[in-house]
Amino acid sequence: MKTAYVVGSIDVAELALWAFFLFFLALVFWLRREDRREGYPLEDEINGFIESVGGPLSTALPKTFHLPFDRGSVSYPLPPNEGREPVDIAAKRFENFPGAPYVPTGNPLVDGVGPASYANRAKWPDQDAHGRARIVPLSTEDHISVWKGGPDPRGMKVTAADGKVAGTVTDLWIDRAEHQVRYLQVETTSGKTVLAPMAMATVGAGGVNIDAINAADYDAVPQLASAAEITRYEEERVIGYFGGGYLYANAGRQEPIL
Repeated sequence: MKTAYVVGSIDVAELALWAFFLFFLALVFWLRREDRREGYPLEDEINGFIESVGGPLSTALPKTFHLPFDRGSVSYPLPPNEGREPVDIAAKRFENFPGAPYVPTGNPLVDGVGPASYANRAKWPDQDAHGRARIVPLSTEDHISVWKGGPDPRGMKVTAADGKVAGTVTDLWIDRAEHQVRYLQVETTSGKTVLAPMAMATVGAGGVNIDAINAADYDAVPQLASAAEITRYEEERVIGYFGGGYLYANAGRQEPIL
């Protein structure tokens, strides 16, 4: 007589259920170890005490990632205080309780506070599948052009959050891989050349409107080391600068809506 029992009252379905439980338990421990490659150990936000990294089941093993296009390799997690730039946030706690907001003590757009925060990414440009710089000025590309059925931002005035003219669009920085405009190159009224994120701009027949920062803030937009490419490190700072303007550009933006 055929039976599903393997030994005694233990059948195939029970073995499959136990196998699933053991697999799921191992998966949870593996995921908890893998998510500890960066950002750990944690620090108590009140007294700055460094918390324990945990036991072997909650500690990630070092893993090496080989970067493409001869960029070398990186290993995570890094040893304490290795490979990290010192962080000194120009802000203070509003009140001394857990979860209390921080108040900027300097220029939050430059200091990287709150929505203007940024990560210290690699100091080389993002690359396409061929190893070329992915984001470059449109003026350097002869096979990509602006669609004739839509407005061309070049030559248009840029209106800032305060309604004043911040400058004029002189070029477009395009993504070679996606064939999209990523940044507007703006010559400010004082003659400086800066980049503004296209995702924060509205282009119309009347010009370009970017309501992130005020016209006077354009002269302090983080500058690029090269006029032909933008590094990941620089992208973080440019986007953080404009993104922080939605909270810090005007005092009224820091107040509750209701």
